[in-house]
Amino acid sequence: MATDFLNKIVEHKRQEIEAAKSRISEHDLMEQALAADQHRRPFFKTLASPGNSGVNIIAEIKRASPSKGPIRPDLDAAHYATSYQRGGAACISVLTESAYFKGSFEDFRVVRNASTLPMLRKDFLISSYQIYESALLGADAVLLIAKILSKQQLKDYLKLCAELKLDVLTEVHSEQEIEIATEAGAKLIGINNRNLRTFETSLDTCVRMSELLMPHQIAVAESGIRTREDIVKLKQAGIFNFLIGESIVRAENPETFLQSLMI
Repeated sequence: MATDFLNKIVEHKRQEIEAAKSRISEHDLMEQALAADQHRRPFFKTLASPGNSGVNIIAEIKRASPSKGPIRPDLDAAHYATSYQRGGAACISVLTESAYFKGSFEDFRVVRNASTLPMLRKDFLISSYQIYESALLGADAVLLIAKILSKQQLKDYLKLCAELKLDVLTEVHSEQEIEIATEAGAKLIGINNRNLRTFETSLDTCVRMSELLMPHQIAVAESGIRTREDIVKLKQAGIFNFLIGESIVRAENPETFLQSLMI
């Protein structure tokens, strides 16, 4: 089921990119991105070591998801951004995928203006066009999902991001994908706890797969992190970075919920 979903969303992305190229060519977009101010907030550096509380939380702006449907469709992005910063988030992730996650570039811009934290553009990137787009949007980092890219694409996109001074969170779902990401040169590895066949999450996935990382690589736990106990379990496995979306967005008070997760 999830594989069908991934295929569907990748096809939708292809159509989006073609439509965008009819408005501005990749060459023109590239020139704009290369000419733009490349001052970035330090995403990778922030996650390279534990924060004052012993952990770093990447708090996510997430209106909906394919597995859960609407989560908080009327979310006030600016309010959440300031709440996240006050609550002690290390970075902010903003979904910009519109069809299935109800995100937008506008959400990203609003959050960028409301917060001084490093920002991740979270989307399904399958083209260099989207990387230039991300640089112009003001992203400090982008998500690259190993499952939807070839080995060569992943390697090329990591190189392009380095040229644009964009940090990269490379997402993996399996041991094989860790190997591919490592060979491609990925340093920041997002280990997704969600089983793409069943959509169920298990923290044991992260514990098991983090043992395969090289000493220079840094793990980020993704999906299924809901409580302080979850964070304690993963921290005992040596993981100190956590990307959390749904549970924070659903919380009555995102600021105090974030604070409750800190160790």
